[in-house]
Amino acid sequence: MIELSPIDPVKSYAAEMGASVQQIAALRSYWQVDVPTYQKLIDWLLDLLQLNLGVSLIYRIPVIKVIADKFTASAILMLTSWIISGVFGFSLGIIAGAKEGSWVDKIIKGYCYLLQSSPAFWIGLIIMMIFSVYLKWFPIGLAVPVGTLASDVTFFDWLYRLILPAFTLSIVGIASIALYTRDRLVNILNSDYFLFARARGESHWSIIKRHGIRNVLLPAITLQFMSFSELFGGAVLVEQIFSYPGIGQATVAAGLRSDVPLLLAIVLISTVFVFVGNTMADVLYKYVDPRMRGEDDE
Repeated sequence: MIELSPIDPVKSYAAEMGASVQQIAALRSYWQVDVPTYQKLIDWLLDLLQLNLGVSLIYRIPVIKVIADKFTASAILMLTSWIISGVFGFSLGIIAGAKEGSWVDKIIKGYCYLLQSSPAFWIGLIIMMIFSVYLKWFPIGLAVPVGTLASDVTFFDWLYRLILPAFTLSIVGIASIALYTRDRLVNILNSDYFLFARARGESHWSIIKRHGIRNVLLPAITLQFMSFSELFGGAVLVEQIFSYPGIGQATVAAGLRSDVPLLLAIVLISTVFVFVGNTMADVLYKYVDPRMRGEDDE
């Protein structure tokens, strides 16, 4: 897609920097603008077989170093948001399903529908306006204070600036897991064995605890781990809004400045990231559902 773009990355870069004709020629050679696309792809695949992801065109350092620096910050942001969205989404889904048709159920469903119909960047802007601009409880953006080296920032300063991005990203992921958990629990509550358990005299919440949560937990884990791709996409938008220096900002910079080696590496890493998430879900299945354990585990 970058190769088919009508934007000339060298001209865009030269216009910003005020480069001379000689510098533009050197940039065209360095960025391999005149090299055919198929040749670039072949060269990239050959380098990939040697575990060489190339050199970033905009950062001028090996791509693997750029990703190592940026992905650490993004991984902490995504992991924090993922845990928060999973716990709160599952809890809200259980409460809404247990209170089907009540005002609690209607409020939770309305809240989730509103989140699902709202873009992540719009939610981020609203949260920033409320908590950073009007209330001034949190900084507007950045992972470290302006003019401060990352090595000089304390843990609490870093955590203080992580709250809003993590809160925004977790809010986006709560809706899907909550609605899915609610619908699954409602189906279970309307099943025959639930009615049989009620007939035996078990309380409503006791049946949900003993039968409902266990049956809902497995598909909820599947959905939560499958949301890794959405989590990565949401992180790109959230990091742009809050100027958070993670892999999301590097992705946008690579796309806008036609840094193909960096962009391809990020796509490759994100694919592995999603694959690992799905694999972890498969591994956790047998611990959640004993029926899926093999004979060797018993």
